[in-house]
Amino acid sequence: MSSIQCLNPKAELARHAAALELNISGARGLQDVMRSNLGPKGTLKMLVSGAGDIKLTKDGNVLLHEMAIQHPTASMIAKASTAQDDVTGDGTTSTVLLIGELLKQAEDLVLEGLHPRLVTEGFEWANAKTIAFLEKFKKAAPTVERDLLVEVCRTALRTKLHQKLADHITECVVDAVLAIRRDGEEPDLHMIEKMEMHHDSDMDT
Repeated sequence: MSSIQCLNPKAELARHAAALELNISGARGLQDVMRSNLGPKGTLKMLVSGAGDIKLTKDGNVLLHEMAIQHPTASMIAKASTAQDDVTGDGTTSTVLLIGELLKQAEDLVLEGLHPRLVTEGFEWANAKTIAFLEKFKKAAPTVERDLLVEVCRTALRTKLHQKLADHITECVVDAVLAIRRDGEEPDLHMIEKMEMHHDSDMDT
């Protein structure tokens, strides 16, 4: 009983199946919010701050930073997804949807009587197999050329902006990065300045 006395008196105590259901429902809730964002045809979300400021975005990273997530499991998934964005610059929504789907499949297996530890081992085995496949499948780019950068940039931007604007901004972004690039060094992105022009349209970027 001593461990229970250490808890916050207002805390909710959940054990075994109830705790598992609580965690999976949090992941599923976050997945439902983010699902409609995925891909070039994803829908925009309107975010309204306490001060009344309005943001329209379908960028998963922006959404996860702006949303006040209370559920501990959903919050942990959000942090893992934003870490993915910090490293690669993309893939936030995909990470949330993948985690949510894995947990949904895990729930079905646990309800059929499989021990959660076996499900976890299965995920770890699949992870190792996926990494091994990617190591064989990947192709090293001998030189980073403009055409390759344009393709990578366009792929990322088309999931966040409408196609015409994404294609236009792709050229701007790639040219800006190439202008500050030095051979053998990481580009210092602080050398690129973004200026907001409120009197111009988005296609004037």
